[in-house]
Amino acid sequence: MNKSMTPRPQNKAVAHPETCKATPTEVLPVAAKKVIPRAVRAPVKRVSMSSKLPMPLPKANPAVKTALAAPAKPAPSKLLKPKKVKLVRDSFSIPKLEYLMLDVLKLRSNALGTSAKKSDLIRVGIKTLAAMPDDQFLAAIKALAPVKTGSPAKG
Repeated sequence: MNKSMTPRPQNKAVAHPETCKATPTEVLPVAAKKVIPRAVRAPVKRVSMSSKLPMPLPKANPAVKTALAAPAKPAPSKLLKPKKVKLVRDSFSIPKLEYLMLDVLKLRSNALGTSAKKSDLIRVGIKTLAAMPDDQFLAAIKALAPVKTGSPAKG
């Protein structure tokens, strides 16, 4: 027999009356229940959400207004959470020797007991440049060799 064709018990108390703790008057056989045929049942009126009229709003209680007006204090765990910083992906050209220097700096950070990614090293370099006085910053910029912009030629 197919699983969908197996009969289901209508009343669990009737299926196992010996394990049921109900009184004999509460346990009725399935045949004794009054079953109303579908044709006799009153039709259920279906109402779409667009046809419903808006319900009138209840009158506002002044005590509720003052409670709503006071801003709720956020939970302490929300105060400790820092805002998520939006990340930006970008591509740039860099001379090969300076790119290889990133690997040397990564090995140096590992030797000192911490790991650093290339992006971490670049961010540290940006913060270091931002903290420099103007004369040192200008000297560092002028010391760089110019780099041809755009992607390298295929070849």
